[in-house]
Formats: sequence, C-alpha cells, structure tokens
Amino acid sequence: MATTEFSHQLRVYIEDTDAGGIVYYVNYLKFMERARTEFMRSLGYGTGYIFSSDLMFVVRDVAVTYTLPARLDDELEVTASVLQVRGAALVFRQTVRRRDELLARGEVTVACVDRSSVKPRRLPTEMATQLRAMEQKEA
Repeated sequence: MATTEFSHQLRVYIEDTDAGGIVYYVNYLKFMERARTEFMRSLGYGTGYIFSSDLMFVVRDVAVTYTLPARLDDELEVTASVLQVRGAALVFRQTVRRRDELLARGEVTVACVDRSSVKPRRLPTEMATQLRAMEQKEA
C-alpha cells in the first residue's frame, strides 16, 4: 500500500503575525488549508473539478497541538496526508515545520457536501478509491 505525504512550502508574512512577529494561532489552520487544497489539486481535484461536480468540502472537526512558534519571514513546510477515507468524509494528518522543528501538528476532518443543499454526500468513487490507496496507518 502506497503512502503519500504531500508537502507545501510557504513563507510567513506580516499579515500572518501578531504585533510581536509571532504567527497568530488561527493562521496555522489557514496554512493547513492551503496544503490540503494543493494536495487535492495535485491529484486532479482542483476547484474546477470540485465546482463541476457540484460538491464542496467543509471542515467538520479540527484538533491542533502547537509546540513552537513560527515567526515573521520563516520558511515553513506544511504537510498533508490522508489518515482515513470515510463514505462522506476525509481525515487528514497535518504538520507545520520550520526545517527540522515541528511547530504544530493536527488532525482535520473534512466532510463532502452537496454544493446546493450543503447536505453530506458520498465522495465521488474515483476520488475515494485514489485517496484510500494513500491512507496512512495511525502512528
């Protein structure tokens, strides 16, 4: 079984920080969102696919542990890997690192919903199959 950890590089800008130049806690969620979005795009499920399939993904649950602060101008690596594929949801494991330092780690559950009704709907079969092949076991 193949496992895949997607990596997205970004830099911390002043808009991401508080007055002391430290990344504001909620912005780690934004960084994680960007990594998930780029991960899905890399698999062929960008916004064009999502919109044409009349679906969208919404965050249902999130748990983040912060270990070290990121600071203004840091270069960060944000990862996303598939922990679990459910009928209408995906669970991602994510990290934010500065070089070898773990700054934050989290688990994010996103629900697949119908774009019009915003009610849960099953993941498209092709997408679910591809993502299941990438599931990582709990570590």
